[in-house]
Amino acid sequence: MLWTIAVVLIVLWLLGLVSSYAMGGFIHLLLVFAVVVVLIEIIQRRRLV
Repeated sequence: MLWTIAVVLIVLWLLGLVSSYAMGGFIHLLLVFAVVVVLIEIIQRRRLV
């Protein structure tokens, strides 16, 4: 579930880079959120193993 959200946010960020600069700040916040979600998922997965 978290991976899906992260991928969607990264795709939206890439679309934002190509389409418009007005939403640039918001899109970059989404990218940061996606990276944080992926890092949390990796950390949780390592704790379980």
